[in-house]
Amino acid sequence: MSVAMTVVIAPGSVPALDLRGPLDQDALAAALAALPSGTPALRRHTATHHTLHLPRQHSPAGTVADLLTTPGARPRQTPARAEAVRTAWQDAVPEEADGPDGPYAPRSGEGPAAVRPAAGLPASARQREVLLDVLTGRPGAGLHVGQLHWRWHGPLDTGRFHAAWEAVFAQESVLRAAFTDRTPADGFGSAPRVGVHRSASLQLVRHHHGSADWHSLLASERLRAFDLHRPGLLRIALLDEQAGAAGPTRIVLTYHHAMLDGRSVRLLLRAFYRAYLADGRTAGGERRPDVLDHLRWLARQDHARPRAYWSLAAPPPGSRTLPGPAAAGPRAGAGRAPRGHGLARQRLSPSEAARLRDWAAGLGATESTALHAAWALLLYRSGGPGPAPAPVAFGMAVSGRGIALEGAAGIPAPLRGALPVHVDVDPAAPMERLLADLRDRALDAAAYEWVTAGQVGAWSGHGPHASFTDSVVCFETPQDPLPGPDGPDPLWSELAAEGVRVEPPQAVAAPAPEPLAIRACHDREGALLLTAVNDRTRIEDAEAAAALARTARLLRELPLLSRGSTTAGEVLDSLAGLPLPGPVAPAPLPPGGGLLTLRAAARPGAGTILLVPPPGAPEACYDGLVHAYRGPEALTTVRAPADTAACLAAVRPVLAAGEPLLLGGFSGAGSTAYEATRRIAAHGWRPPLVAIAGTADGGAASVRDLARTLAAAAGPGA
Repeated sequence: MSVAMTVVIAPGSVPALDLRGPLDQDALAAALAALPSGTPALRRHTATHHTLHLPRQHSPAGTVADLLTTPGARPRQTPARAEAVRTAWQDAVPEEADGPDGPYAPRSGEGPAAVRPAAGLPASARQREVLLDVLTGRPGAGLHVGQLHWRWHGPLDTGRFHAAWEAVFAQESVLRAAFTDRTPADGFGSAPRVGVHRSASLQLVRHHHGSADWHSLLASERLRAFDLHRPGLLRIALLDEQAGAAGPTRIVLTYHHAMLDGRSVRLLLRAFYRAYLADGRTAGGERRPDVLDHLRWLARQDHARPRAYWSLAAPPPGSRTLPGPAAAGPRAGAGRAPRGHGLARQRLSPSEAARLRDWAAGLGATESTALHAAWALLLYRSGGPGPAPAPVAFGMAVSGRGIALEGAAGIPAPLRGALPVHVDVDPAAPMERLLADLRDRALDAAAYEWVTAGQVGAWSGHGPHASFTDSVVCFETPQDPLPGPDGPDPLWSELAAEGVRVEPPQAVAAPAPEPLAIRACHDREGALLLTAVNDRTRIEDAEAAAALARTARLLRELPLLSRGSTTAGEVLDSLAGLPLPGPVAPAPLPPGGGLLTLRAAARPGAGTILLVPPPGAPEACYDGLVHAYRGPEALTTVRAPADTAACLAAVRPVLAAGEPLLLGGFSGAGSTAYEATRRIAAHGWRPPLVAIAGTADGGAASVRDLARTLAAAAGPGA
């Protein structure tokens, strides 16, 4: 019988390590010496079973597990040091850890009235997809972080400004909402849940003149991560453009798409102006319906009809989804290429925009349909010249507010999303037919604005993360909640009476998970502004700018070239002199090369065990577990060398499905596995347990130890 130490980590605010095997006091003291400041606590159950509770929020829990399970790999402490550490952790921790200093103590900035919300409601499918995008995306990419910025002319009283926002926070439940803390002991499902706190405070910082650069401030606010468990996923920074009280002051409002969309923020901004004019007071009670009402409405929806529709309406395999041909491999020099996102802009003058609008209306369509048609033509052209019809597909942004919920248009919540749309482009068919096809598909999809692309993938049989589209097209409709200097809204004149003039807010083009996002909106003069945001690891800035320029060219020329009988091929002839776009790189594989399935699950819903390769382990180190472990879960691993990003990419489908998940491995895998669970928890999911045992020597004893530890962590059903 093996006498090696095995460890199962239960992540959480106070990580708990279940230690099985003979406890070497000096070895434990040496392992704990690597921890930052704090006092761990040890509870003895038997001579070979202990529970170690680490100080709050300790990320080195995985490292401790690796040290305790690696024979001879830990330094010995001096007797004096070891005795001092033992004295610190010998007492058992209390049975309950939810007191004033427990895992749900108020966070800094919440105040004494803030309490942990109840279990909350399940997050929407759209929220889950946003969280998964951020969890598995490149760190620092700023995915799903939106921004508005504008100038405030006239005096700005910081206290009054803050009080007005505090009043809005008290009235708007979405600003007090956050994803609830989850622990492995929670009895409900593993997917994120949304709870509303009793109170929350605005994060507000004012930078005096000369203390910050505006463009650097915009970037730093976008890249500063949100704590998704802290209510108020919205923050504001002020920058005085000159010394003195008269202004102007530049304002940037940064928010997270997991709780708010652009329409929501404009609604909140209007409520703020009202509260500012009322010296920090709001009229009436909480807004209803609110974000929780929307979640309840979603939970009541019958999926039968949308499932039937999208099983037929999803884009077919082989659709052209990229503005250029797909590259066979990573772009040449991709390792040295700039990372991040590029931005390109084009502008149709007010007269050109009006001409486009009139032309589209004459064919029974809208400007947004004309934009979709132009983009569909470019996607078709990416396949090279040829007369044959071909399907194209792209994401179409939808407001999510065209639903049968009274008051949905006024709910501040993350309702906006994108749905896949496809159309067959036939160069011999008239443009009128292309417009009609796109219009009809948009109208059909409008009945299911609450559906997400992940649900479409699952319902169509392609999987929840099928790559239907590689671009998303958004046509911003005019926003009505904010005042304008020439409009009849009395809010503008009331602000002017206070000596205040505010400019209309401008949205910062936010990075999207897709390689390319196209956005169109009107400015105050009636011009049509086009922007393209590209992922530089997939599409070079020059290629994205060229695609946007050709889109603008088509929009200018469509009213001149095309009547109803003009064919799509004749319109494409206007681009005949331009070179075909360059290749678009394929989606990068996660480090290590992706997921490997060692054994499929015995039944649907049984769950998944991800076996994390320790550094330097042979690729086949876990092959023996296929026969040694008898549980029903799927056994998977990732190609070595594997890091946290590879593990997160591998478990994304499991998290999306809300199925049971366990991370395990031989000694040395604990650090990577625990970091993955820590990030999973930070993005709203219940963190999976981590089971570490044995060494990657391929020996029968190590395989047996790990199989036994996995079975204990998986529970009696294993």
